[in-house]
Amino acid sequence: MRIVLAPDSFKGTVEASVVAEVWAEGWLRGRPGDEVVSVPLADGGEGTLDAVARAVPGAVRVPVGPVPGPDGRPVDGVWLRLPDGTGVVELAAVSGLPLMAAPDPAGAHTAGLGVVVGAALRAGVSALVVAVGGSASTDGGTGALAALGARFRDGDVRELPYGGGPLARLAGIDTSALAAPPPGGVHILTDVTNPLLGPTGAAAVFGPQKGASPADVAALDAALARLAALLGGSPTTPGAGAAGGTAYGFAAAWNASIVPGALRVAELAGLPDALVGADLVITGEGRFDATSSQGKVVGTVLDLAHHGAGVPVALIAGSIAAPLPPGVPTATDLTALSGSPAEARTNPTHWLREAATRLAGEFHPTAAT
Repeated sequence: MRIVLAPDSFKGTVEASVVAEVWAEGWLRGRPGDEVVSVPLADGGEGTLDAVARAVPGAVRVPVGPVPGPDGRPVDGVWLRLPDGTGVVELAAVSGLPLMAAPDPAGAHTAGLGVVVGAALRAGVSALVVAVGGSASTDGGTGALAALGARFRDGDVRELPYGGGPLARLAGIDTSALAAPPPGGVHILTDVTNPLLGPTGAAAVFGPQKGASPADVAALDAALARLAALLGGSPTTPGAGAAGGTAYGFAAAWNASIVPGALRVAELAGLPDALVGADLVITGEGRFDATSSQGKVVGTVLDLAHHGAGVPVALIAGSIAAPLPPGVPTATDLTALSGSPAEARTNPTHWLREAATRLAGEFHPTAAT
C-alpha cells in the first residue's frame, strides 16, 4: 500500500517532521513492504518555514541576523527563498509569543517581522508568503509596517512607540516611504477567520492568551479601531484579526491577500500530488476538537484526501474531543492509548510510533472505502 503521512505539529510537544518520522517507523514496523510518503504540514503558525523547507526541493534558508523580538530583545531572523523566487516568512520565528520574557499585551510588537520582510524584498523576491500564526502582539501589524517605512504619529506629529497600546494616540499615518510589495503580491497565511474588531476580533479572542486583562482588551480593541479608521482597508474581512491584526495591516497597506494557511502550505508541500495512488492518509495534531475542521491542518487534509481524492484518512491525536467526521474510518487517542495525559506528553514519540504500528496491523483498505 501507499501511505501518506501528513501531520501537524503536536504543539508544545513534537514538531510535525518528527511526528511523520516516528509514524513512518511505526507503520513500517507493522507493514515493512509498504510505500510511505511523509508530508509534514503546518497551518501558517509555528513550523510553517520548516514544513515548506522540507517539502520544496531547492528551498534555501536565508539568515537575516539579529532583529527586534516582540519585546525588543534581539532574536535571529530567517526567511526562505523558493526556487521560483517566492520568499516565505514566519512571524512566529521572530515575533512569536514564546519569545516574550514576560507578557506585555500593550507593548509587544511585530517590528522584527518587518525587518525580515524587508530583507527578503531587498533580495529581490518575486512574491511573498507570510505565515502569521502565533503572534505575541496586538499591534495591527504596525510594528512590521513601521520597519518597512510607514510612520505612525500622534497629535504632536511624534512617532509612536511600538505596540498596540500606543495606537490609542494615533493621529496620522504616512505611507509615502513604505516599501512596495513584490510584483507577485503578498499572501498572508492564517488558520483563523476572525475580523479585526469587536467581540470576535483580535483583541477580544486572542488578547487574553497574550496576557491582556478585560481592560486591556477594551483598550486594544479601541486602539485597533482607531488604526482602521485612519489606515482604511476592510477590518471585517475574514482573517483580518489574525496575529493581533497583522493580517489586517498588511492587507490594508499592501493589498495583501488573506488565505487559509493550511491549504497553502499543503499546496507548497506537494500534498495533492502525494495523494495520487494513495491507499491511506494519516494526519493528526495535539488535540482534535470542533475547530479542527475549520481551516486547520487536519480539516484541510481531510478535504484534500477524502473529499478531493477519495482517499480514507486515519487520525492520531493527543486527545480527541469531538466526533469523527465522515471520511475518517479510524482514530487513535494517545491519552487513552498511553493511559494518561501525563504519560502521553512525557513519552510522545513512543506513543506516536506505537499508534502507527497498531494502525498498520489493523488497517484494511477494503474496510475503509
